[in-house]
Amino acid sequence: MRSASTEHPSSERPQRPDAPTGVPRTTPLTALDRVPWDDIQDSTGSAAAIPVLLNGIAWGDAETARSAFEDLRKRICQFGFVVEQATAVTVPFLWELAKLPQVTVRAQIIELLKAIADARQWESTAAVYPKLLNHRENPVVWERAARQAVRARRDDLGRLMSDEDGDIARATTELARSLGA
Repeated sequence: MRSASTEHPSSERPQRPDAPTGVPRTTPLTALDRVPWDDIQDSTGSAAAIPVLLNGIAWGDAETARSAFEDLRKRICQFGFVVEQATAVTVPFLWELAKLPQVTVRAQIIELLKAIADARQWESTAAVYPKLLNHRENPVVWERAARQAVRARRDDLGRLMSDEDGDIARATTELARSLGA
């Protein structure tokens, strides 16, 4: 079992930056408090930092959002194909961020969703090393749950494919192809 990170003690509450002026504070990110992040693992240990990163993506300036996104990506989908326990519970928040017009890394979020939908690293490993399926922490289950979480929101594809931003439309079209939608 991985040891938990001490970078963000569980007694700290993630702080939400103020919304930019003129941007309504109507985001599903308010549901972040419903997830037991301290009890879930990401690639660094405890996933307690994920709410802070998601808020940085949602409300930060372009540089803050990019930095938070890169950190989040490494925590939930290392190397673009290795998912973690925290990936599946993070996916619905990624879908919501992809739809928020003020988010500056929307295309990258959609590309990350595609990477998660395509992830088969743990299943491939288990095919060669079946004992992996007997571990208490079963990453094959995490991988399947993460892929299902991406597929569960595929109804959002149409809106994103028609986005005026060409990068978002392209990334969404690739995700739709990957999902067979």
